[in-house]
Amino acid sequence: MLQNRITKLLKQQKKLLLAYYMPEFPVRGATLPVLEALQENGADIIELGIPFSDPIGDGPVIQAAAHTAIRNGVNLRNLLETVRRARRGEGCRKITVPILLMGYSNPIFAYGGDCFLSDAVEAGVDGLLVPDLPPEEVEEYMKKAREAGLSIVLLISPVTPVERIELIDTLSTDFSYCLAVNATTGTSKLADSADGTAVDEYLKRVRQHTRKKFVVGFGIKDRARVEHMWTLADGAVVGTALLQHIAGCTDPDECARLAGEFWKSLR
Repeated sequence: MLQNRITKLLKQQKKLLLAYYMPEFPVRGATLPVLEALQENGADIIELGIPFSDPIGDGPVIQAAAHTAIRNGVNLRNLLETVRRARRGEGCRKITVPILLMGYSNPIFAYGGDCFLSDAVEAGVDGLLVPDLPPEEVEEYMKKAREAGLSIVLLISPVTPVERIELIDTLSTDFSYCLAVNATTGTSKLADSADGTAVDEYLKRVRQHTRKKFVVGFGIKDRARVEHMWTLADGAVVGTALLQHIAGCTDPDECARLAGEFWKSLR
């Protein structure tokens, strides 16, 4: 398998801070400036959402952002073109951090599964996280993705049994993604101390049964929570809070400024 930016990054002994951003949210033209701001302010990996009309695993903030992205003309084909432009430095400083596409399987297979893999690699995508693809049912597709040079990231939840944690750790290419709680994105459950204790115990269990690195997302909103997750995992993912911070912007420059300020506060 070709070594991509994610593989190289994870060889470094550092705690990671991953940004989730929905393209063209909240206004047209925001994507490239926001990517530049996130990179300049310390995002180690940028997850770009693939907008979908029925994002059942997402909370209201990301659902609304996906619908805004669709209204602003985002589809998978022009999302890949945006990644190409970002890698070339067209419309922003050249984006060199790893880019992970996160979204549902429907748009990918509508695009054409094998064509999507080759086009994604050509555009400069480094990895895929597709929550509704059970790894046991798409083993051949995952193999093709890895052979193309894409990192495959699989999900672990608080109710995942130990045997499956070990399987997911084996199947994920470079790292796994742990859902902090069994809820939709943007959950506020982490604010509850009892839930916090349960999360800690769950992540300790994941650590005992994995060999590869893993990151944690869902409900991480500020620097204190990022730092706490760093004590238990190899990285923290912040998405909903970022989208909320820029939701009221009316032009791309304002989006970039606020995104950069927010991300700097997490670092």
